[in-house]
Amino acid sequence: MRAAVLNDDHQLEVNEIADPSPGPGELVLKVTACGICGSDLKLRPAMPAGLVMGHEFCGEVVAIGADTDSAFREGRHVTALPLIGCGRCLACLAGEPAHCEQADMVGVGGSPGGFAEYVRVHQRETVGLPEHIDHTLGALVEPLAVGLHAVERAHIRSGDKVLVVGAGPVGLSVITWAARSGAGELVVSDPSAVRREAAAQFGATRTVDPEAEPLEARYDVVIECVGLPGMTDVCVRAAALHGHVVIAGVCTKPDPYVPIMALMKELTMDFVVYYTRREFFAVSDALAHDAIDAAAFVTKRVGLEGADDAFTELIEAKDQRKILVLP
Repeated sequence: MRAAVLNDDHQLEVNEIADPSPGPGELVLKVTACGICGSDLKLRPAMPAGLVMGHEFCGEVVAIGADTDSAFREGRHVTALPLIGCGRCLACLAGEPAHCEQADMVGVGGSPGGFAEYVRVHQRETVGLPEHIDHTLGALVEPLAVGLHAVERAHIRSGDKVLVVGAGPVGLSVITWAARSGAGELVVSDPSAVRREAAAQFGATRTVDPEAEPLEARYDVVIECVGLPGMTDVCVRAAALHGHVVIAGVCTKPDPYVPIMALMKELTMDFVVYYTRREFFAVSDALAHDAIDAAAFVTKRVGLEGADDAFTELIEAKDQRKILVLP
């Protein structure tokens, strides 16, 4: 099959690699679309040559392994959690396969991901897509599940003042769900005027340019969606007494903050990653009931040959939300 493979210079180069084969309980999907995630941009320099990235994918079932549920027939359009857990440990049995110690992290250092013509998944983590939607939009289930997980962990109460820091794709996903949470106020902070405009479209009641307007220490819930050093401190300062800070951004460098500031406010802090199986499946259900406008996230589509340029564009520009790679 054709795939965008990381070369020795950490660029995406289209090559021919072996087709995947399904084991027991597994499926092979013909990839319809795969989104480029902000974590892809950050992790690419650290990933080994020969890796096929891409963990926000959807596709059509084209091969079925032994002992697979009959519901997964060939031709069915599905999406799947981009990981294969052992299915036996406490994390897997609790519906949190991302925390399985033996998990195969598809497209993130494990098996080949969705920047390819085909990808292998397990039926446990696979969910059908509604036939009435554009099938490329199934690639939005994964990033929307990231936002849902962060908002569920935030435990937003009716009337809460909520601040979302960052209005990139993760921030927009968080805003989408926070706008449905009963928050009394949903403020979004981002230095980009284009992203602030998008935040308002996705449900923010007010937007703030942090370079022009300091954030007040008044928010019951603060959700960080940037993943850069200094952001935790920004969130701690913006939180009110007894506030709750949720860190959803992927920061790969030390991020110092002053603990006594959090201590004096008696803040609680959560660090979140991935999502549960229930949350992932709930997003698919929301798409099936037209409860989410997934199409609003997509600003560009490219083929495999355009994937490397799309990475560069996402790093350098702020006017893109989600770029889909269509193998």
